[in-house]
Amino acid sequence: MTADARRTADGRWLPHPRAVILAAFFALAAPAGAPADESGIEAESAVAADHWSERLRRAAEAMEWSDELVRHEWRIQRRPGSDAARVLDPADRVVLAGSAAACREKFDSLAAAGKIPPVAGPTVILLHGLGEGRGSMRPLAAYLREHNDATVLTFGYASPRAGVDEHARALGSVIAGLDGADRISLVGHSLGNIVVRRWMAEAPAADLDRIERMVMLGAPNQGSDLARRVSQVWLLSKLSTGAARDLVLDWPRIARNLAVPPCPFGIIAGGTGDAEGYSPMLEGDDDSVVRVDETRLDGSDDFLLLPVRHAFMMRDPAVQEATASFLKGGRFGAPAADPTAAAGER
Repeated sequence: MTADARRTADGRWLPHPRAVILAAFFALAAPAGAPADESGIEAESAVAADHWSERLRRAAEAMEWSDELVRHEWRIQRRPGSDAARVLDPADRVVLAGSAAACREKFDSLAAAGKIPPVAGPTVILLHGLGEGRGSMRPLAAYLREHNDATVLTFGYASPRAGVDEHARALGSVIAGLDGADRISLVGHSLGNIVVRRWMAEAPAADLDRIERMVMLGAPNQGSDLARRVSQVWLLSKLSTGAARDLVLDWPRIARNLAVPPCPFGIIAGGTGDAEGYSPMLEGDDDSVVRVDETRLDGSDDFLLLPVRHAFMMRDPAVQEATASFLKGGRFGAPAADPTAAAGER
């Protein structure tokens, strides 16, 4: 059985082993919510185990499929490198699994029947980082839906299954499919910003003209010292696939093909506000994954340093408030707290 032909007896795709390993890491790193059943320790443990298992399954699946068409929470996804596609409803249930053509036909029929409303007016698209899925952006998406007058969409891409170039093409397909969105803003976390910048380098002028603003969260705009350290470890470099391989082994080529956003854009970096940072492995200030200096990009309209770690940016209140502020008016506004004073609070 080949890596691209892994199906169960009932036709479901099995996640790639490397995707499962990455998903397990991020599922363990992200704090889970409290169990809903409080009738006893055993019930709580069972609920927590089921919750963790479901999170792991969804996280692994998220790293196997990339969005190609998104309208509100309805989407068509394709498995990179194949014609396997699926239609997901707002609850992430599979409505149809089959060829890309069959899924597009089903999606169009649902839209024609009024079950999938069109997207019109101001729209915000959120992009997650490496080894994560759309779920990581939900806290920020919920905040923006409450505080910004725009349709908020999440874009998911299978980061370990394909490279930055292919993810940029998938993003382009999603944006092209939003023909009713007259103004589109983008918010990227970590690698999501590199995907956006790669798309911008070759995007049609008509689509670029619709991009209003962009917010970068923990963006490795100047590459990643952490990735360079991984490249020096033979086993880790051999295990790097997809977009991770681009960062670890092919960054010079990727960097040459990234655009500086032609729209107003702001950068939010995480750090302690001093020369120590959160990670003892990195020199200078950092968010535990990306150094503050690596987030900078000439031409930015605003820059904000906040005391928050890389993985927790999307749920941080100050990050959420600043993001909403920039999307509304092109400035972050005053930070909620001085980074050096509040660094020990997160």
